Amino acid sequence: MRLITLSLAVLLLLIQYPLWLGKGGWLRVWDLDNQVVAARKKNEDLKARNAKLNSEVNDLREGTGAVEERARYELGMIKDGEIFIQILEPSGKPVASSSQPKQKQE
Repeated sequence: MRLITLSLAVLLLLIQYPLWLGKGGWLRVWDLDNQVVAARKKNEDLKARNAKLNSEVNDLREGTGAVEERARYELGMIKDGEIFIQILEPSGKPVASSSQPKQKQE
């Protein structure tokens, strides 16, 4: 009777091995499921990025507002008849001149 119980326990363990550690086992399925979730998240992020870029491309193709905004902020351009006014905020620190090299003090 003891031999039968022992042989059945060994058979049970042999059957469990492929279920947990085999090619189609639970651990492999769990790992693949995590990979699928990560790929879906990456796809959603890339779709949002593509939608933003597509919107920007459409704005640049169809309207002059986006082109004008880029010219103003990135290139510092102004329209004819406009007056450019730059307001500097006062700071308490003196500004060091970058045109002269600093000398060591010994």
